[in-house]
Amino acid sequence: MKRIITVLTLATVSLWAGPQDIKFPASLEKLADKAEEVTDITLDANTLGFASSFLSDKTKDEKAAKDLVKGLKGIYIRSYEFEEEGAYSMADLGEIRSQLKPPEWVSIVSVRSKKDGENTQIYLKKQEGKIVGLTILAAEPTELTIVHIVGSIKPEDLAKLGGNFGIPNISMGPAGDNWDDF
Repeated sequence: MKRIITVLTLATVSLWAGPQDIKFPASLEKLADKAEEVTDITLDANTLGFASSFLSDKTKDEKAAKDLVKGLKGIYIRSYEFEEEGAYSMADLGEIRSQLKPPEWVSIVSVRSKKDGENTQIYLKKQEGKIVGLTILAAEPTELTIVHIVGSIKPEDLAKLGGNFGIPNISMGPAGDNWDDF
């Protein structure tokens, strides 16, 4: 009986914790205390379904976003704006980066600007030939943003989410880019 309860407990915990995929470390809460402005968006599958019910089927963009959300398990965004530079360090992202390792995760974009002090990295998680996760780490001198999307999604469809669910409008390049190589 104990074994059955243990298995059921572990299954329940994995279902509860599983969809987020990566864990936001407690150190981010400390950054929130230092930040002038904090954005914290946590949308699990149920919340996404509820939120998508407010999108119309009448407009092309909203219908596309609504259809896209059906394959998602969660959207998690943490964004911090600081008054002064140096309020956080790149080490603060270390716990998140340590979870974004091959073979599950692949870094597809890494941009670093010494001039502007900006660093952006985009990671994809692929299973059975499909992309099932995307994480963006964007660090500027006074701003830090982490976007984590869990679920089946085509990167070229990400632009369809822009302007919805707290996701900014983004461009993924020209239509028809082949993302299957990642």
